[in-house]
Amino acid sequence: MNTSHSYFITGIGTEVGKTVVACLFTQLLKAAYWKPIQSGDLDNSDSQQIQNLAEQVSEIIPERYRLSVPASPHESAEKDNVKIKLEEFVVPNTKHSLIVEGAGGLFVPINEEHFIIDIIEKVQLPIILVVRDYLGCINHTMLSIKALENKGIPVHILVFNGEFNPATKAIIEKHLPANTQIIQIPTLKEVNRITITTIAKELSTQLKLN
Repeated sequence: MNTSHSYFITGIGTEVGKTVVACLFTQLLKAAYWKPIQSGDLDNSDSQQIQNLAEQVSEIIPERYRLSVPASPHESAEKDNVKIKLEEFVVPNTKHSLIVEGAGGLFVPINEEHFIIDIIEKVQLPIILVVRDYLGCINHTMLSIKALENKGIPVHILVFNGEFNPATKAIIEKHLPANTQIIQIPTLKEVNRITITTIAKELSTQLKLN
């Protein structure tokens, strides 16, 4: 695996645009994509969306857990009579760069003891944190960054997804670690192969990849 261009994408909460960001980075890096846990929407999974939207995706790696109920993984697993085990989250063997997409935010439970942040700590990939502008997003962003820092995990890239109140953006930027890259993605009225390809090309001018 090309670890220097591989990332784990997480967000400050649900519905902040992780899958769109994952799609953009998969396209940009011609990467493989892995969604370790899919809860619900099995007929229109995140993996299927990436396959349909990212023209340059190198490989779709099957989910480790496919759960039928659209709920927190710990609840969905219980309803499916499945036990999610942290030790089973192992970075897949691929010759490509790899984009891994989490579920929800850092403290979404995967079982009675572990959370998404524990998967992040285990797989040891650079972090992309996705932020969307809403009331409370400053607090959620700072808490997410601090939680990762407490485990010794830096945020490599922070993505402002969509339009932002300038004051909100400024205060978040002020409190970011100095070595965190910041990128801005415009609000996408339509998400299709054309828009993904276009924005991915624009991202290449913003990013400094290791």
